[in-house]
Order: sequence, then C-alpha cells, then structure tokens
Amino acid sequence: MALTLRPGSTVMFTGDSVTDCRRLESEQGLGSGYPLHIAAEWGLRHPDRAVTWLNSGVAGDKVSDLAARWQTDVLDARPDVVSVLVGVNDVGWHTYDPAGRVIPVDEYAEGYDRLLAPLAKAGAGLILIEPFLLPLPGPVEVGDTVLDAEVEREWRADLDPKIQAVRELARTYGAHLLAADGLFAGLSATTGTSHWSEDGVHPTPAGHAALAAAWLRLVA
Repeated sequence: MALTLRPGSTVMFTGDSVTDCRRLESEQGLGSGYPLHIAAEWGLRHPDRAVTWLNSGVAGDKVSDLAARWQTDVLDARPDVVSVLVGVNDVGWHTYDPAGRVIPVDEYAEGYDRLLAPLAKAGAGLILIEPFLLPLPGPVEVGDTVLDAEVEREWRADLDPKIQAVRELARTYGAHLLAADGLFAGLSATTGTSHWSEDGVHPTPAGHAALAAAWLRLVA
C-alpha cells in the first residue's frame, strides 16, 4: 500500500551526498538531485495537495554523522514523512584513508535503528532507500580513491550485508523500501553504467530522475 502524502504534510529527505546535491547553494534548499525532482513532479501531479519538502542531507555522512545531528536536523522539524538514504560512506572506500576503518554491519544496523526508533514512535511515515553501487565502467576516481574491479569487489562484499540490514529495518518498522541497488543494476545492464552514474556512487541527472520516479511510486 502506498504511503499517502496529505495536504500540508512535511517530507524530510536526509542522508549523504546523493541527497545533499549542494542543497545549501540552491534556491529552494533541495539541491539539484532526486529530492528536487520529486518535489517538482509532485507539484505537477497534485497542485491541490501542497507539501513542504525539506532536505538535510550532508555530503560524506555516515550513520554516525546522522546520529550526531538527528535531533536538530530531523526530529525538531517534526516531519510527517522521512526518507533516508545512507550507507555508501559506511562502506570500505573510507578504509583507504589511513584514518578510516571498516564499519561492521552490526554497528551500521544498530545506529540506523536508533535513528528510526523516535520517528516511528512519533508516527512518521518512513521511506528507506537502499545504499547502492553501480557496476563500475572501468577505473574511475572518486575523491582521492581510484576505483577498479578489485576495489569494486571489496566494496560489494561490504555493502551487500548493509543493504540487507536496511531491508530488515524496513520490515521491522513497516517502512516503504526503495530497492535502489537492484534498480540501478537493472538499468545498468540495459544501457551501461555511465548513463546513470559516472563513478558508480553518485547518480547523473538521469540517475537522480530514476530515483525520483521510483520514490514517487511509493507514495500516493
């Protein structure tokens, strides 16, 4: 059953750079990615059902970073619906920094659970977006890291259990799940990765549009 967005609802998007998309530099505060696509399309489809759209994504955030600002950036806004996308920064690419470490899946899941519990208690609707990794189109640079097939295998081994943790949390909380990893795997198999993401992590405009379309299929 789709999640109903009632007139006057407040929807909060939060997470890492995929959600952030330079939101602080944008006129509406939504950035240039999937939250902006969603808000624009909703307005066209439902001009009589105004919704307040908020974005508190921060590039580079892990679950622990969200936890540190959860009260002020999310809970204090008293959102009716919260959409969360976090996890790729909890995966192994940060271990290539000497200060980094592998974040165990149990720590990731427990931290994520602590984010969701107060929202569920307050009766907020929840949409959980799986973290994702598109097949790499070849060696590419993400920040100071060069990604190749070996790195991709290591990331995938770390990411898959965390995707499963998000699925389990969605079941626990009765949240709507956006299966983004499978979505992009299917799209990439048809057209190749580069149309959807240049580095396997950050969506292109087409990738953001695909995320937005999948998100909108979860709501009514």
